[in-house]
Amino acid sequence: MNARLTLPLVFLLPSLAFAAEAIDPGRIVSAATGDWDKDGANDLALLVKPGDGTDEDNAVYIYLAGEDGPLALKSAIPNKVWGQYGLVGQAPSITALPNGSLLITTHNDSVGRDRWEQKLTIAYRNFDFVVAGYTYSSYDTLDPGNTSHCDLNVLTGKGKSNDKPVSAKGALVLLKDWTDDRGQHACGIY
Repeated sequence: MNARLTLPLVFLLPSLAFAAEAIDPGRIVSAATGDWDKDGANDLALLVKPGDGTDEDNAVYIYLAGEDGPLALKSAIPNKVWGQYGLVGQAPSITALPNGSLLITTHNDSVGRDRWEQKLTIAYRNFDFVVAGYTYSSYDTLDPGNTSHCDLNVLTGKGKSNDKPVSAKGALVLLKDWTDDRGQHACGIY
């Protein structure tokens, strides 16, 4: 976790609650702050690992600061982000981008011969969080010539896959509705 975020999060954690369940601070594995809704107040995004004994993926929680300052839960998306903690090379992360968007990164840098990285750029549009960009790259550790790279603007449907133009139907896809196969299909990655 980013050291700059640790101290402010310590004070925020007791107040972070959603539905009837409080987030166990030990489950928060990545956090970012920024002004997602461009109202001048710092908002918060968290990646939260699932509870023990479940095979679910990690959850995304996004809080927006209200007019009077307190954070309010805007999006709680369980079972959304792949990744393993405690296994080197598979821990996902969430970071703030300078333009006010979020970047969710997942990757496999340690298991098997197929290594890959996927990045979702998340933007606040029409009062909700949407996937604005999809980037995917991969390589084969036993076949150095077997690589791929795709960068797709999900909103416009335009992008490049292995330096060739690709086109898909542009769409406003909510983060909660996003599936990775949507980006993989547009990029020709199966």
